[in-house]
Amino acid sequence: MTETLSAPILRPGDTCWKTARAERMAVIIDGAEYFKALKKAILGARHSVLMIGWDFNTSIELERDGCDPSVPNVLGDFLSYAVKRNPRLHVHLLRWDLAFLKMPWRGTTPFLLLDWLTSRRIHFRLDGNHPSGGCHHQKIVVIDDALAFCGGIDATMHRWDTPEHRDGDTRRHEANGVLYGPWHDATTAVDGEAARVLGELARARWQAATGKLLEPPPPVAPEWPDNLDPAFRDVDVAIARTWPRHEGPRGEEVAEIREIERLYLAAIAAARRSIYLESQYFAAPKISAAIEARLSEPLGPEIIIVNPRRADGWLEEEAMGPARALLLRRLQRADRFGHLRFVTPVTEQGADIYVHAKVLVIDDRLLRVGSSNINNRSLGLDTECDLAIEVSEHDAERDDIRAAILAVRDALLAEHLGVPVAELRRSLAETSSLTVTFDRLAKPSGRTLKPFEPPAVNDVEHVLARTGALDPDAPEKMTANFIRAIRLLALPWPKQVASWLTPARKTL
Repeated sequence: MTETLSAPILRPGDTCWKTARAERMAVIIDGAEYFKALKKAILGARHSVLMIGWDFNTSIELERDGCDPSVPNVLGDFLSYAVKRNPRLHVHLLRWDLAFLKMPWRGTTPFLLLDWLTSRRIHFRLDGNHPSGGCHHQKIVVIDDALAFCGGIDATMHRWDTPEHRDGDTRRHEANGVLYGPWHDATTAVDGEAARVLGELARARWQAATGKLLEPPPPVAPEWPDNLDPAFRDVDVAIARTWPRHEGPRGEEVAEIREIERLYLAAIAAARRSIYLESQYFAAPKISAAIEARLSEPLGPEIIIVNPRRADGWLEEEAMGPARALLLRRLQRADRFGHLRFVTPVTEQGADIYVHAKVLVIDDRLLRVGSSNINNRSLGLDTECDLAIEVSEHDAERDDIRAAILAVRDALLAEHLGVPVAELRRSLAETSSLTVTFDRLAKPSGRTLKPFEPPAVNDVEHVLARTGALDPDAPEKMTANFIRAIRLLALPWPKQVASWLTPARKTL
C-alpha cells in the first residue's frame, strides 16, 4: 500500500529553482565511470560542449582501462581532437579564477595555451565574478542542451577511482606518475528538458563571469553513453542553487539565492524512517541543528552520515574540522535513542577513503546529488548546483522511483561496508532498520565504515568554529566573523595563533 505523502519537499521558487522532465537519469558513483561517460558524451557532441567547474586539469587521463588507442585519452589533447574531428563543435570551459591558489600550476597554463594556440573553437575563461572570499563551485557539463552531467566531480586531478577503492591501485596516479589515495565521489547524468534547463543555468554562469551571452545550440536528440544505466526514467528533476549576493558584471546588484539551504532543511524535517547523508564536510550549524532536532524524537528517523576522516588540506581541516567536532558532540549528546551513526570509510588495509561525494537520501522519497557540502559556504557564499528527485503526490504510485532511490542508497552503503548489495538488503528485510543493519555488517577491520570520534579542539579552533571566521555563510559576514573571532581570542592570542599555524609551516 502506498503511504500518504506530506507536503512536497521540492517547491519551485523555494527549495529549488524549477523542475524539468528527464527521460533518463543516472546516478554515477566514483570517477572511473564518470570520466568514461564524459568522454563518450563529448565524442557524440554535435554543436556544443559547455563545462562549468571549480577546477580543470588538461593532463588527466580520462580512462585507465582498455581505451581506444586511436582517440586521445588526456583531457587537453582529447578536447583538441574533438573539435578537429567536428568542425561545427565549440567547447566552452569556465573555471574558478582562484583555483590556482589552492593548486598551483594544475592545468592553468596548458588550458590557456590550448585556447590561444590550437583552436578558435575551444574557449577557456576564468570565473572571477563572485564575492570576496567566495568561489565558483558548480560542476556542470552540458552537451548540446540534450545531455548534462551535474554533481560533485570536477575534471581534475585525484578524482579518478573505482568503487573498489583498492589499496595501492597504480591507476590512481597524477600526470607525473605519483600515486594518490582512494577517492569517493558522485554525480548524475540527465537528458531531456532537464538537460536543457541545466544548459540555461550554465550559460547564465558564463554570462555572469564573462559578460557575454552564449546562444543555445540547435535542438538535437541526446546520445546517451552506453556505459550508464538510467536507473530513473520519465522523472521530474529539480535544480537547486546557491548564488551569493554580489555585484554583477555590469555593476548591478545580484540577489542571493539559498534554495539549497532550504532544501536541506525541508528534507531533514520531512524524513520519517531514515536519512542517509554523504558530504565532504559537516560544518553547517543550521543543518546540524535540524538533524539534532530529529534525534530528540523517540520515533525519529535513523541517520547515517558518511564523512572523510580529515579534510583535504591543512587549511580546509582547520576551517571545517573543529566545527565538525563541536557539532558532532552536540549530536552525540542529543542521540538519546541511538539513531545516529557518524562514520568514515576505510580500505581493505585500513587506509582512509576520501569522501568528496555530496548525496542525501530521505526514506524512499527523495534523492539529492550535487556540488554543495554541509558547510556554511555552500549555503550562501559559493555558487552551487544540486539535482533532486522526489516521489510527489502525482507520482505516488511510482514504485519504480522509490525502488531506484533505495537502490542508490543501498549501493553506496554496501560499497562502503565492503559487502554485496544483496547481503545488505537481506539484513534490511530481516531487521527493518538501517542502523541495526549497519551495526550487523560493519566490521572491526578490512573494508568497512568506522565510527568517527571528534578530536580535541584547542582554544583558537574553538573560537574559529563558533564564529565561522573561516567558513561564513554570506559575503557580508566574512569580515565581521574575523573581527568577532579576534575579539573573542583576546590576549595572548598571538601566541595561540602561532601554535595553531605550526602545522601549516610544516607543509609550506
